[in-house]
Amino acid sequence: MQDIHALYDLWCKKATADKDLLPELQEIEGKEEEILDRFYKNLEFGTAGLRGVIGAGTNRMNIYTVNQATQGLADYLNEDFENPSIAIAYDSRIKSDVFARSAACVLAANGVKVHIYQELVPTPMLSFAVRQLHCSSGIIITASHNPSKYNGYKCYDPNGYQMTDAAAAKTYDYIQKVDMFDGVKTMDFDKAVEEGLISFIGDDMFEAFYAEVLKAQVNPSVAEDSQLSVIYTPLNGAGNKPVREILKRIGVKDVTVVPQQEMPDGNFPTCPYPNPEIREAFNCAIELSKTKQADLLLATDPDSDRVGIAVLDDGEYKLMSGNETGAMLCEYLLSTLQEQGKLPKNPIVVKTIVTSPLIAKIAASYGAEIKDLLTGFKYIGELVTNLEKVGEEDRFVLGMEESYGYLRGIHARDKDAVVASMLICEMAAHYKKKGISLYDFMQSIYKKYGMYLSSLLNFGFEGAAGMQKMVDLMDMLRKNPPKSFAGKKVVGVADYKLQVYKDLESGKEEKLTLPASNVLAYPLEGDSKVIVRPSGTEPKIKVYLTAAEADLETAKATTEKLTADVKALLGV
Repeated sequence: MQDIHALYDLWCKKATADKDLLPELQEIEGKEEEILDRFYKNLEFGTAGLRGVIGAGTNRMNIYTVNQATQGLADYLNEDFENPSIAIAYDSRIKSDVFARSAACVLAANGVKVHIYQELVPTPMLSFAVRQLHCSSGIIITASHNPSKYNGYKCYDPNGYQMTDAAAAKTYDYIQKVDMFDGVKTMDFDKAVEEGLISFIGDDMFEAFYAEVLKAQVNPSVAEDSQLSVIYTPLNGAGNKPVREILKRIGVKDVTVVPQQEMPDGNFPTCPYPNPEIREAFNCAIELSKTKQADLLLATDPDSDRVGIAVLDDGEYKLMSGNETGAMLCEYLLSTLQEQGKLPKNPIVVKTIVTSPLIAKIAASYGAEIKDLLTGFKYIGELVTNLEKVGEEDRFVLGMEESYGYLRGIHARDKDAVVASMLICEMAAHYKKKGISLYDFMQSIYKKYGMYLSSLLNFGFEGAAGMQKMVDLMDMLRKNPPKSFAGKKVVGVADYKLQVYKDLESGKEEKLTLPASNVLAYPLEGDSKVIVRPSGTEPKIKVYLTAAEADLETAKATTEKLTADVKALLGV
């Protein structure tokens, strides 16, 4: 462990560039636990970059940890690229604009050409800009859907998806060599603009982005006379402008924005967890619906790469899970393209290993190939890029993950709530004209393919002790694999870290071809499943449950049993 007291003293002397840090440091003087939590380690730079609580210390998001990471990134870019360039974007979070400008100043001082957005934009627009401007890399300052105390720093590669493991490891090696206070080159922002080292990304990038998103439609004019009504909340984030613009362009005229959550605000005052996966994110929209009823409630997270919906059924709004929205999009896109005679030859639908098996069933019914990839949308972006390299990008119909992320089209290589919002509204308009609600459409999918009830359990582990507890639990599961869940026998164990799948009935083992990842999957008899993995961006263990049963009531009962067994196993 680092010498936390020496580091604390050093920060008290040197952390003077940000006026918010010194009062915080003074306030924690003599408070051992507070000092430990801020200094026991450096904020880790993984394949998703940095993410942490905003504040003072090596284990916090602040201009010093951001600048250290950026200096390491600049060293990597200058070593691996001739005349490197980078695109930078940021969302509505606290200090996102400050961190973005600070990173730009470091890169400019190191001779890396910077293109920076002048206003907050969704994550997919950063991915788009990297590709449009032929940049060597990209940075977006965001912590996605985390609570307001968090911020983050995500790095992208030239293809527009998040850095690969190899590039991230190389960058991390450079970061390790940078002294946080004395090893960073920087320069004045305005001077860098004057010298042409920093330039602003203009409105033409927005127009180019919208044009590409619109190409993803399959029923371009269906919304115009559908009288679809939508209540939309950007959750005080970056989706407000682009989502509303794209809905306007496809002909959705009746869009009401939740007023308390319309404008950017990193404090998220009406929604402490700005995550469209949870009901709380829809509370204000549901309240608004009492005076302005709508067919559909739509919510995008602060960096507008995830989207969640609630649909009207019998006078009540019902939240649809990420798996359900993905299933509906999959069925809608494949069936419509097939009816139009436009389904590509050898179509591909891509999902993550923790996404519902229902998606694979839908894809198979239309003759589409299903690709199962590790959690992390960069793997979907990489697959799309590889298809493009061999001229087969038209085969890509849809990419998705259960955590409310979707992509159609090749304009971005990350999940895109702008294109997903457009397609969801197009789909809702299509079925409204047939007299079918999205809720009814989802029930028809279950009737056609079977009931797959998916749920996610989150177990938080804060601080240094929590991180060790997560490591210990995963070690325990590897040493003592469970034999059953909910009375259903475990038929196999897929250990993605060891890259081995073991069939427990035959005893045979086979090599898994996906990159190594700390994930354990337990397929159960009857197509149910339990998957366990530590989050790559938050201090928590996530457990994904799928109850495959004949009907909803049985699936709910199985889910309760699965949940109880998982809690007992993990001791939480």
